[in-house]
Amino acid sequence: MEKTNLEELVYLYTKDLYKWAFHKTSRAEVAEDLVQETFLAAAEKLSSFKEKSSAKTWLFSILNHKIIDFYRKKVNQTISLDNSGLSAYFDDNMDWKMNKRPQNWEENKKHLLDNQDFQEILKQCLEHLPDKWHTCVRLKYLSTKNGKEICQEIGISTTNFWQIIHRAKLKLRDCIETNWLKN
Repeated sequence: MEKTNLEELVYLYTKDLYKWAFHKTSRAEVAEDLVQETFLAAAEKLSSFKEKSSAKTWLFSILNHKIIDFYRKKVNQTISLDNSGLSAYFDDNMDWKMNKRPQNWEENKKHLLDNQDFQEILKQCLEHLPDKWHTCVRLKYLSTKNGKEICQEIGISTTNFWQIIHRAKLKLRDCIETNWLKN
């Protein structure tokens, strides 16, 4: 059996690996870096590749580990809660601050996800979340993973996860209302 050639693997699988990495991260630069890291890891391990699985399966396995590592690093970065905490939305009695109360979305909520302008604002609001929050929201609502899976994948407790989701939703709502409903 002919030994696997790295140059051939790059030629055959870069496009598929990139599509998967982009699907998982929604960021072109990150996807490119992850694919590059995948091929670097493959180059280091190529001599020990036993070809018990297909080369494509092997490369995707490496890429999936790189994606998990990427999210773990993001989640483990410390964030400042200076204006991101609950005090930005609630007073000392835990009542809504007047200017932060939820607005009525009734007339605007139909077909929001079909509206290109709304999608762009949502994307911008997601990108302005702290990395850990963005990762949790993305995995929960865009990758439709359950909380337990997400906690295992990125190494956080369920309490921390639900706290992050709650705060992220507050920030997203505030951002959307500021940028969408006031137009």
